[in-house]
Amino acid sequence: MTAAPAPQSVPRRARRGPAWQLRPALPEDLDALLELEQRCFVHDRLSRRSFRHFLTTDTASCLVAERAGRLLGYVLVLFHGRTALARLYSMAVAPEQQGQGLGRELLRAAEAAALDGGAALMRLEVNPGNAAAVALYRSVGYADIGIYHAYYEDDSDALRMEHALVPRVQPIAWRVPHYRQTLDFTCGAACLMMAMKALDKRLRLDRRLELRLWREATTIFMTSGHGGCGPHGLALAAWRRGFAVDLFVNDQRPPFLDTVRDREKKAVIRLVHEDFLDEIRQTGIKVHRRQLSADELSERLAAGAIPLVLISQYRIYGDKEPHWIIVSGCDQRFIYAHDPYVASVHVTSMDRVGIPILRREFELMAKYGRSKLRAAVVLSRRATAH
Repeated sequence: MTAAPAPQSVPRRARRGPAWQLRPALPEDLDALLELEQRCFVHDRLSRRSFRHFLTTDTASCLVAERAGRLLGYVLVLFHGRTALARLYSMAVAPEQQGQGLGRELLRAAEAAALDGGAALMRLEVNPGNAAAVALYRSVGYADIGIYHAYYEDDSDALRMEHALVPRVQPIAWRVPHYRQTLDFTCGAACLMMAMKALDKRLRLDRRLELRLWREATTIFMTSGHGGCGPHGLALAAWRRGFAVDLFVNDQRPPFLDTVRDREKKAVIRLVHEDFLDEIRQTGIKVHRRQLSADELSERLAAGAIPLVLISQYRIYGDKEPHWIIVSGCDQRFIYAHDPYVASVHVTSMDRVGIPILRREFELMAKYGRSKLRAAVVLSRRATAH
């Protein structure tokens, strides 16, 4: 899949409705967009700074409807890296233009832009009290997937909705909860928490547990600052808490060693790795000296297991850093992932749940570094003795 196109390219040609023209928004539309925002919304208005960002980034597509040079409405779609997920972030129609079909036309254009950007799934939030908007979304196939309580500035709730833009997109497996990592280096701990919670509903997810797991699984050092969690440390932390664990690692050398230049720090990472290996030998953790194939990933999921998979952030966020995600589902075309990383104010935890990733793209991102390290930690319920 290619990266999301720049806003100027979606749609490629302006389209005309009964009394308006649809086209990509331009930087010179900024004042008119702000004026329309003021007229349409009392709370949660987009700022000049936000609009300026969205009009110049390649991770968003903003389309406007105009007539005789006057802006009648806009729709804003956000993309999530090289995944197949798009988010309808905002849509507005001038009060005097409402009820004439412009909202439906903008929604249709937004979905076309999402498809052109490689998305297979569109998500949105809407105030349940906005009956007209809810009815519009449901009329074209959007389904309710949950509620965000006290989501808007006035403490009103947000209805979460989702629509598959292509056939055979698997409904999201909501049995895996989402936990948002609270520190840059705790993605592994956050993923382990999600996996354990999916298998044991009694588990309480909080920051204390996040930091405890990180302390148990950390490699100590990485490129700069604190080290992240390694596959061996995560496997041990899960085993200690009563879960069956399969560890898949195609490279038996200490992970992430290439990210550290200092000789003393490298020695510490090697020592930590050796200690992990010694501990694993005393457990029932099944170690597989190979990568976890996509077919086996599907089989494990079908059997009720939850895989944590190491990826490179580069293909999603543009950073050459290792990152852990949860695989929460899969079908013939897509791998669905829970991502614990939520950094932007324009992103919610919902955007990180069940992210569809084309299988071929997943294969490219599920490796890290010059050694092309492939690692997965698969949790399941431990069999009880009879």
